[in-house]
Amino acid sequence: MHNSADLQDVVDELARLLGASATLEDRSFRLLAYGAQHGDIDTVRQESILRRRATSEVRDYFERYGIARAAGPVRIPADADLRVLARVCWPLRHSEVTYGYLWLLDEGGLTDEVLSRAEPLVARAAAALAQEARSRQDLGRGLRALLSADPEERAEASIEARGPVTAIAVRESSERVAALWTLPRGVLARAGSPVALLAPARLAAEVARTVQSAYGTAAGIGAPRTDPADAWQSWREARQALRVAEHFPAFAPVARWEDLGAHRLLARLGRHDLRELADETAALDAELAHTVESYLDHGGHVQKTAAELGIHRQTLYYRLGKAERTLHRDLADGDDRLTVHLALKAARLLDA
Repeated sequence: MHNSADLQDVVDELARLLGASATLEDRSFRLLAYGAQHGDIDTVRQESILRRRATSEVRDYFERYGIARAAGPVRIPADADLRVLARVCWPLRHSEVTYGYLWLLDEGGLTDEVLSRAEPLVARAAAALAQEARSRQDLGRGLRALLSADPEERAEASIEARGPVTAIAVRESSERVAALWTLPRGVLARAGSPVALLAPARLAAEVARTVQSAYGTAAGIGAPRTDPADAWQSWREARQALRVAEHFPAFAPVARWEDLGAHRLLARLGRHDLRELADETAALDAELAHTVESYLDHGGHVQKTAAELGIHRQTLYYRLGKAERTLHRDLADGDDRLTVHLALKAARLLDA
């Protein structure tokens, strides 16, 4: 994790040097440190401190001023509707990469000359965040080996973890960025497809929700392992749980392996086995497949199924009868119901 004490020292010194209220956030607008209040305070600063991050509406307003690509301080005017006071945003850039933002409430005294005094401190904060990012990347490379199914590769892992631990798989987004280096101490992260995370078991659910929310995609959580040497098994479960989260809305957006029931068996099947099972219902068109799946999901309850589909019960009976004739299956027979239900679920997983 970033050196929070060092960042706090930087913010305190900036607030004293410039006589302005200062906050420091990471690239995803999560609060890292803040200084003493000088003068007026607006709702944005207050909520940022209390909630530890800015709202999406406020972030969108700030980003319209090009702060992610700016090489120096950006002056942002006040906005009465958003209850935003005028402020200066100073991107924390290192080697042409933005790692965070320094925010300064501007009551008119932050001239270019005054701001120039803060350049060494801003560079120091940017370097600290960049160093943390590089450290996370180094740990990420070691994490790949630790989570490998190959015992020889695991034996060469250059990092150690303390159990009990839980692996998490999160689908990346091409449109949004998650600041993995800001995760709590003890959480290991590796970018990729999917993103791999290894967290203390007690933090797994929180970490999964945080990263999934940042990307706006889906996540899977493996079962915890007391011995970190078995973390690769949790990672395999996490990836399979991610597949379920992406294809079954009931388990989205974050699926826990331990909560998946029979879906765990399907998730373990290879593509060939899934295809063989899905072929059992391949003759159904999309409407009939959806109708039968809903009917079986509701345990054969006609009224609930018809209500969910928004159709009359007689229409439901007609569709079920047509499906039975098409498949040469009897949905009143337990074995036939099981076969059809599993086949429809397998078909979902094949839609990847």
